[in-house]
Amino acid sequence: MGSMVNAFKANGEKEQDRSNHCLPHSPRRNASALSIDHSPLPLSQAGGPYTDPDNGITFWGYTEPVHKVTYGFVFPPLAASGSPQSNEFIGEIVAPIATKWAGISPGGNMLQNLLLTAWPNGNSIVRSARFTTDYVLPTAMSGPVLTDLPSSKVNSTHWKWVYRCVNCQSWSTAAGTRSIPVDSFGVPAWAWSSVAVDSPSNPQSTFLEHNDFGFFGLDYSAAHVSQATYDNWKAGGTGGPPTTTTTTTTTTTTQPPVTATPYDYIVVGSGPGGLVTADRLSEAGKKVLLLERGGPSTWETGGRYSPAWANGHNLTKFDVPSLFESMFNDGNPFWWCKDVNVFAGCLTGGGTSINGALYFLPPYSDFAPTTGWPVSWGNHAPYTAKMKARLPSTDAPSTDGKRYLEQTFDVAAALLKGQGYSQITINDNPDYKDHAYGYSAYNFAKGKRNGPVGTYLKTALARPNFTFKNYVYVLNVVRKGAQITGVKTNDTSLGPDGIIPLTSKGRVVLSAGAFGSPRILFRSGIGPTDMINIVKNDAAASPNLPPQAEYINLPVGSYVSDNPSINLVFTHPSVDAYDNWAPIWTNPRPADSAQYLKSGAGVFSQGSPRLNFWRALSGSDGKTRWLQGTVRPGAASVTTSYPYNASQIFTITAYLSTGITSRGRIGIDAAMTARALVAPWFTDPIDKAVLIQGLNDIISNINSVPGLKLITPDNTVTMTNYVNNYDPGSLNSNHWVGSNSISKVVDENTKVFNTNNLFVVDASIIPQLPMSNPHATIMSVAEQGVARILALAGGP
Repeated sequence: MGSMVNAFKANGEKEQDRSNHCLPHSPRRNASALSIDHSPLPLSQAGGPYTDPDNGITFWGYTEPVHKVTYGFVFPPLAASGSPQSNEFIGEIVAPIATKWAGISPGGNMLQNLLLTAWPNGNSIVRSARFTTDYVLPTAMSGPVLTDLPSSKVNSTHWKWVYRCVNCQSWSTAAGTRSIPVDSFGVPAWAWSSVAVDSPSNPQSTFLEHNDFGFFGLDYSAAHVSQATYDNWKAGGTGGPPTTTTTTTTTTTTQPPVTATPYDYIVVGSGPGGLVTADRLSEAGKKVLLLERGGPSTWETGGRYSPAWANGHNLTKFDVPSLFESMFNDGNPFWWCKDVNVFAGCLTGGGTSINGALYFLPPYSDFAPTTGWPVSWGNHAPYTAKMKARLPSTDAPSTDGKRYLEQTFDVAAALLKGQGYSQITINDNPDYKDHAYGYSAYNFAKGKRNGPVGTYLKTALARPNFTFKNYVYVLNVVRKGAQITGVKTNDTSLGPDGIIPLTSKGRVVLSAGAFGSPRILFRSGIGPTDMINIVKNDAAASPNLPPQAEYINLPVGSYVSDNPSINLVFTHPSVDAYDNWAPIWTNPRPADSAQYLKSGAGVFSQGSPRLNFWRALSGSDGKTRWLQGTVRPGAASVTTSYPYNASQIFTITAYLSTGITSRGRIGIDAAMTARALVAPWFTDPIDKAVLIQGLNDIISNINSVPGLKLITPDNTVTMTNYVNNYDPGSLNSNHWVGSNSISKVVDENTKVFNTNNLFVVDASIIPQLPMSNPHATIMSVAEQGVARILALAGGP
């Protein structure tokens, strides 16, 4: 279930700037059962039955919400029903005319799997069955026989391909027989493009790599009809079975009426905010539903996306700390949200499952009134203590207690000592953040990623009053004026029209992150007029808005901050760049992978950072801003006119944090994609000036460390020119906060203004950048936020 691969991938992924994408949180999340014997039930929560009005066929499928493409399947009876097993199915793709080609992989992988592609050509549909054994353009697949059914068509707004696929439930490959899991749950993958194929009349045309892709859970075991019904449909018939035929008692084309279970609390998103909130609510005895739009991550949550070298060890990419570095150049990046235009994690744990896991306890300033918090939030200590008790930190995560690959620490420490820095154990004194450095602190445990998934989710799942579902996309809250009555989802099996209700005094808590929570509010008629108007103009979203008189005008999406970050790349003869982390997923150093698999020790037990440091800087406006530095072996990019030894490179990434004055804005576009409408970096030029000052300070005594050389920027470029010409897109640290700022969008109890029972608990309510990577600060916010919600009168 963790092996859903980027379908129809024609080219390799472009390598990303890893050090600028720390992902401390996730803009929307939800999860799956945390047990070794993982139940597949949550995978059914995305797809469901629907009837095509043109042909009366009941398909089981999914309408992808961004591009509005529907993918459906229906199968003949299973062999267990008394009929012989048939190696075929009927399927359809229904797409807006803007879709130049679309594809579906019923098996969920690109490699060694049946891949079906289709596109319009005039008034006809051109289609093909394809296959590939590598991440290249798929070519014709021998075996499958495709027959177009009569309701296939092209009109002015849409095209539809309805087809029968014979020899398509299973197929032979060099690696053995592969098949669709027709008697259980599966995760089909889809691909979409707005760029036309090269030769539209040719079924085997070449085409560019898709613009977008994704996957959805589907209960294939339910997608079967009687033989008589299937025979009617495959012959081009419509509706149910012929009137002279009686369906068997073991299958049916009709579904029982959907009933909805009401909940005291519905929490949307399984990132750090949502997991802490849902656990504490269930601990208090409330009936809680946690919804995650993505799938499992770690092995314990049902994830199975594992490197080949770890086969048989119950480890996924999300378990092994050092595999963080492979998140940005993997050919199968299913964990990224496809409708958020920055890196955001859509999987169990959200960003905490895919970030570098740097875990710094918040200082007082993270909750100070001077940074925008209400005075009542100032005493964060009891809540941070609760978090720390559940999730301790470590700066020596290897199970043998040793530290590995520490050359960069030694070199950077020598540089910083010359500038008056002191070495500390970072989380022993969170408020000491000026001219301080120490070993990087993580929340790993027993050599593996831990975080809120391994702690808060685990305890919540043990309670009978807690329900957790994956692959459920929350579109909007359902409300009557100020009162929220439930949430609307893409999953019609959870309630009529996908609506899940609240109990009479119930509440909704949005924890979908800095991008996801604002989008849900926009789609619920809460936010600025321009954003709600975009929703009004969307044919699918508009009917779910409340009456215009009930719109709530709040500055949702404004006051957004993110750390501007700049990479400095160095070389030193003592440094081991660790092959720039490139082979750790496919071909790691054998001794290191063997050591890790044996005992959870060694290089792979730690993320890539080795040292972190902080200092305060004064700006020309009299304000103090703090700079954080992160040091790691390797480099995402090098720009120099001089030769250098690539095996000796290391990076210092400098971030500007608390005190920053630049702000941006988050919103949605016409496709409902969440994006930054105004970039939050350097809108105040003083921020840039202060960061340049900090960068120059870092290298001010470089000559005092023998052998240390700065190669990006090299000595042909001034630091000012380097920063001025820095790619704006690479400034992003993915530490977004403030899009639902407390005191502006939510009150001091985290309740959305002008609502009775809608709350937000995630990074979006944090009014200013925390001192450090915000992972721990978000969790402390959630501990205090959920305590306030529980204490608030009028709840369940």
